[in-house]
Amino acid sequence: MPEESTTPDLIDSVRRGVEAFNRRDLDATVSIYAPDVVWDGTGRGIGRFDGVAAFRAFLEDWLAAYDEVKLDAEEVLDLGNGVAFAILHQNARLIGSEGYIQQRDGWAFLWEHGLIVQVTVYPESDIDKARAAAERLAEDRAQADV
Repeated sequence: MPEESTTPDLIDSVRRGVEAFNRRDLDATVSIYAPDVVWDGTGRGIGRFDGVAAFRAFLEDWLAAYDEVKLDAEEVLDLGNGVAFAILHQNARLIGSEGYIQQRDGWAFLWEHGLIVQVTVYPESDIDKARAAAERLAEDRAQADV
């Protein structure tokens, strides 16, 4: 009988993380992140969060500002070598507001030992740049393994 891969399905993991966020289940949301994750949203004007505790605190603050928030994974790609790319779309309504805020971002993920160790978030205007950066990272990691 052939051995099954122990590498998690990166696409499925990203989608499960999005679903957990939408349920406001932060334990499940952060369960796919390494304890020393670097979540970098500086390109989006959000800031950088070092470590899962800091990232979780950011998520708590983010969710606290909204009566409704939904994140959709429009596209999730496993680029190989522990690199994934996603286009995520957020539709949210601030507390006490009637209108909705929408934002669309490109996310580049780096995985090691089955957990996300780095995320870089790019604004919608830089989604092509985000995709290219993620593809280069996957290629660089493939060449490093040679």
